[in-house]
Amino acid sequence: MSFPRRETAAFLGLLTVILLNTLGPDLLADLSSPWKLTLLFLWLFPLILWCAVSVVRHADCLAHLLGEPYGTLILTLAAVIMEVALITSAMLTGAADPLLARDTMFAVLMIVLNGLIGLSLVIGAIRNGEQEFNISGASAYLSVIATLSVLTLVLPAFTISTADHTYTPHQMLFFSTAALLLYGVFLMVQTHRHRGFFQEPAHRGSSGHAPQTRTAQARTVPHHALMLVLSLLPVVLLAEMLSAVIESGARQLRLPSAFGGVLIAMLVLTAEGISAIAAARADRLQRAVNISLGSALSTIGLTVPAVMLIAVTTGQQVILGLAQEFIALLVLTLFVSLLTFGTGRTNVLLGAVHLILFAAYVGLLFEP
Repeated sequence: MSFPRRETAAFLGLLTVILLNTLGPDLLADLSSPWKLTLLFLWLFPLILWCAVSVVRHADCLAHLLGEPYGTLILTLAAVIMEVALITSAMLTGAADPLLARDTMFAVLMIVLNGLIGLSLVIGAIRNGEQEFNISGASAYLSVIATLSVLTLVLPAFTISTADHTYTPHQMLFFSTAALLLYGVFLMVQTHRHRGFFQEPAHRGSSGHAPQTRTAQARTVPHHALMLVLSLLPVVLLAEMLSAVIESGARQLRLPSAFGGVLIAMLVLTAEGISAIAAARADRLQRAVNISLGSALSTIGLTVPAVMLIAVTTGQQVILGLAQEFIALLVLTLFVSLLTFGTGRTNVLLGAVHLILFAAYVGLLFEP
């Protein structure tokens, strides 16, 4: 396939950015028409999704060229940039929803820790039987995910300095700094000090089972890095418009308040989900674990500080504490995840448990 055809998503996305920046103010001035809202959604959502798939293609090539864990890290950081762009755009424009950031971050955790991991384990087990991964790396991921999840989504529901599941500005500054520091320490461990924790178990060797379709397309690091950025730019630049469309559509359809956050989370995680499931199917469970847990960790470690800092500087109210039923579901998910990744081997039963927890989350969204 020729270069222009292979990179159609990036070029079409950038063209859309130019077009909407010219017509944007008039086009988004009135979103009361259901037809107009539907057309905008059917235009922006698939386009951003296409660009996200292009991002994962270039990230997979970089993973092959650079080796793990750098390739996976690039993919998760690209996804979290998309997430931060979508959330902050919604916070800084229009009628800011104080629940959007919390609902999106919780949706990411539930989709990743239950939906994506469950699907990866089930598909991988059906095709390959029991699969192995590096338990040290999974334990490192989960220890940080559990700590930051409780500090940012559970603890605000119990603090007494405020009465509405929020943190005070001083508390937000402290916890955003703590999240950044802890994430920074994790990155140092992942990329330097204990890089082997995040690679295939030693007795399996380093050859792996990488799909040939990915490696055959790999060119050079500068080429894929540039195209990854060009594919990511439309997602970031169109985030504001998509956020406005999602918010208006959810309001008109009288959907649950968390539905907008779920849509944003699904969009952000599509690229990573495709890559993780493909890796598990190819019996590269370590890569699937790195992608899944890495995306959850990046969300908590980077999105939370960004949201808190915007709230402090703009004076906006951001509700972080979860409702009681979701606190129970989060705690159960973290407990089951520790059991799933506590032995170094997975099977279809563990994947089924995670999928049931994901189904419970979806059910509670519509009938708490």
